Parts: sequence; structure tokens; C-alpha cells
Amino acid sequence: MAGAILVSQPVVMAVCSPFAGRLSDRIEPRIVASMGMALTAVGLFLFALLHGNSTLGFIIADLILLGLGFALFSSPNTNAVMSSVEKKFYGVAAGTLGTMRLTGQMLSMGIAMLIFAIHIGHIQIIPEYYPLLLKSTRSAFMLFGILCSGGALASLARGKIHSE
Repeated sequence: MAGAILVSQPVVMAVCSPFAGRLSDRIEPRIVASMGMALTAVGLFLFALLHGNSTLGFIIADLILLGLGFALFSSPNTNAVMSSVEKKFYGVAAGTLGTMRLTGQMLSMGIAMLIFAIHIGHIQIIPEYYPLLLKSTRSAFMLFGILCSGGALASLARGKIHSE
């Protein structure tokens, strides 16, 4: 059941990414990517509101919002990066992009684990400690929402790809 719920985010991303890529061919990729990053920040802030009685509908709707945000960011961001290098450097640019993506994922996981360690400590997660788990999860979503908001501003500030 949890897998079926969680798959809503990547399905939306897979469906919407090609459209976001085409959109970034027509208008500035930085605009589309920044909109995607902003939607992702909103989704993270909404997840920071999770509580013990959050509905399944809220969780699925927020996952769908995150999927749309990721789709609007990922393809246009890749477009912007690849458009900014000469063809002979495509391999290096793609490798650097992949490395940065993986580095970000690893750093995010490290930050999340640090937050869990601060809030929960070294204990087994049993029902009595669920409130601490929820508090740490909410803290992580809030921090990542703030970081994502900064990323949206940084994405918006980058140079133009299309000449006007």
C-alpha cells in the first residue's frame, strides 16, 4: 500500500518531465526550473505540516505537487546546463550534472540523519517515540523547504539561454 502511494510522485514526474523540457525550449529554462523549484519548496513546506492525523489524500496531493515541481525543475535545469557548454564538452557536463545530483542526494540524506539523531538520539523507533520521529521529519522538511527556496532564487538568478 505504501509503495502505491509513494509511486504517485515519480509517475507525475515521468509524465510531466517531457512537457517541461519542451516548455524550456520555448521559454527561458531558468524560469521553468525556478517555478519547479518553487513548487517543490511549497510541497516540502506542506509536508512540514504533517501530523498524526494527516489524511492520505493530503499526502498523495503533496506527492503529486512534488512530482510536478521535480519535473518542472529537472528537465529545464538539464537543458540549461547542456545548452551552456560546447558539444565537445557534453560528456563532461552530463557527468558533472549527474555527480552534483548524487552529491545533493547524499548530502540531503546526511542532513536528514543528523536531524533525526538530534531529535531522537540513539533509540529504537517504537510507538512511544513516534512523536519524536514526526518532529524530526517535520524539522527536516522545513529545513529542506528553506534550502529549496534559496535554490529557486539561485536558479532564477542564473544567466539567460535564449536570446531575446
